[in-house]
Amino acid sequence: MSAKSLLVELQQVQLAIDLIELGARLQVLETETDLSRARLIRLFKEVRGMSPPKGMLPFSTDWFITWMPNIHASLFYNIYRRLLEDHGCVRMEAFIKAYRLYMEQVEIDGAEAVLGLTRAWTLVRFFESDQLQLSECGRCHGHFVAHAHSPSHDYVCGICQPPSRAGKTRKNRETSAVGHTPAPLRTVRRG
Repeated sequence: MSAKSLLVELQQVQLAIDLIELGARLQVLETETDLSRARLIRLFKEVRGMSPPKGMLPFSTDWFITWMPNIHASLFYNIYRRLLEDHGCVRMEAFIKAYRLYMEQVEIDGAEAVLGLTRAWTLVRFFESDQLQLSECGRCHGHFVAHAHSPSHDYVCGICQPPSRAGKTRKNRETSAVGHTPAPLRTVRRG
């Protein structure tokens, strides 16, 4: 094996490890590396201590258009695009860096990450296959994920115009109710 092919092999292994650590599914690893399925499964077991999960990858663009996923997908994709266009990163380098930056931002904000690595990868693939586009919000001028070829001249993002039930999740209701729970009833024992 030549030094060049050994270097390429090591880069492929490192890419697979980085993706596994960030939560990539086996299908993502198979698509983005030249490593064999058997080798990827062994790597997955070494890194995560378990077998890779089974099941289908997300296949619908609609998930990225709903309110909260749209905000997170738009944040991630704008970071990814900047790394590609302004910082000269190659595709997978930009993807990994963008996902790490997205996760850091979510942690700084004290929010829950909505966009898993596999969904982020699927998002990039949807843009590459011209199924999604960025549309500029007419109010804040931010760029948000939208269906490809949809009219964008009157587009208003979900931050500027949130849906009526935005933020009213079961988890938020339970969290806000914690401070307002009535004291438990005590039974009085009579002698």
